[in-house]
Amino acid sequence: MNVLVIGGGGREHAMAWKLAQSDKVQMVYVAPGNGGTARDSRLKNIPITDVVALREWAQINKIGLTVVGPEGPLANGVVDEFRLHGLRIFGPTQAAAQLESSKAFSKDFMHRHGIPTAAYETFTDPVAAHAYVQRMGAPIVVKADGLAAGKGVVVAMTLEEAHAAVDFMLVDNGLAVVHNAGEGGHAAPRVVIEEFLEGEEASFMVLCDGKDVVALATSQDHKRLLDNDQGPNTGGMGAYSPAPVVTPQVHARAMREIILPTLKGMEQDGIPYTGFLYAGLMISPAGQVKTLEFNCRMGDPETQPILMRLKSDFLDVLWAGTEAGGLANMELDWDRRTALGVVMAAHGYPGTPRKGDAILGLPAPIDTAMVFHAGTEQQGGTTVTSGGRVLCITALAENARAARQLAYDAMAGIRFQGMQYRGDIGHRAMKPLPDNKASK
Repeated sequence: MNVLVIGGGGREHAMAWKLAQSDKVQMVYVAPGNGGTARDSRLKNIPITDVVALREWAQINKIGLTVVGPEGPLANGVVDEFRLHGLRIFGPTQAAAQLESSKAFSKDFMHRHGIPTAAYETFTDPVAAHAYVQRMGAPIVVKADGLAAGKGVVVAMTLEEAHAAVDFMLVDNGLAVVHNAGEGGHAAPRVVIEEFLEGEEASFMVLCDGKDVVALATSQDHKRLLDNDQGPNTGGMGAYSPAPVVTPQVHARAMREIILPTLKGMEQDGIPYTGFLYAGLMISPAGQVKTLEFNCRMGDPETQPILMRLKSDFLDVLWAGTEAGGLANMELDWDRRTALGVVMAAHGYPGTPRKGDAILGLPAPIDTAMVFHAGTEQQGGTTVTSGGRVLCITALAENARAARQLAYDAMAGIRFQGMQYRGDIGHRAMKPLPDNKASK
């Protein structure tokens, strides 16, 4: 069959790459795709982003299955539009996608259904928000209520940072995020301010069919721009799978206390959840688990190492997820090795990334190392930067240390002006070397 992947980032490149490996797939279309999907003969870019136009194109081209990568089309109701016209699509409805598209909806949902998360308050009034920050102190977390392309969260370590974030999101409306209606039905900026949680973060992703759920491999990403978790927050500078911090006990607790109650709660609220569900976890030193946020999609860059490890037919998995109860007996087959991805970002990322820099030295893919494109496009036969996060070089090896070495070796020849990347991806998963090797 022909399948369609909606989106144009690194996550969507990885999805399309994995789907193309299925014997059941004739062609994978990617809308709109990127410079990397344009280079692969098994993939074809479709320059359409409008929801209705995508649905019409899918009907005309007899697309057997569609999977949605990014949050934007979900929040715009692409799943509702496709289903209304009898098209098979994997993802949450517009109402269900509020778990990500509205931080306030998500926090209220968790509070209502007893799902562990940080204490919080929601504000539209800057004066009240500033007073709350002053009363609670720092560190504290300020979140824009809406989609902000991974930039809507400020982990403020000082009161000054917190007050500046409130002004930026409520007074300046500098994020231009999608806001829910305020009092009187008028669109109004809104923030969620919540307690700072101590611990280690992990990404916990599952597939849902509305009734049943199957967990994907565990993963962990690196949010800060610079080595040693310094610098500003980003959409993610690298990731690896599996994540040692998600022990079997933590895994069981996350399923029991977060994932299953979420699926049940959405059903009780009349909004059955289908599609990928991503819970950002904060794991305390004592092993307690709280929900930092929900995303209604696979994470990026976590998708790249996760799909490098998936041995099951990705088409079969997604197909089962489009039928109620289809995932009840689904068991996923995983490569036992570790996959690790390193993000190369553009000059100026995450603030004002520069576009148009030529990318040189891209290596040919091999079984154990793949360059997934995100912010790239083709210009006259040359691949150039077109976004903040440009590439994710992902490798598969026996352990995290070997996977990291292979990933950095694979990226050694890649060059573009102003490129940024971290040199310590996967450091939390590294077992200490013996003393006689520590200096090598």
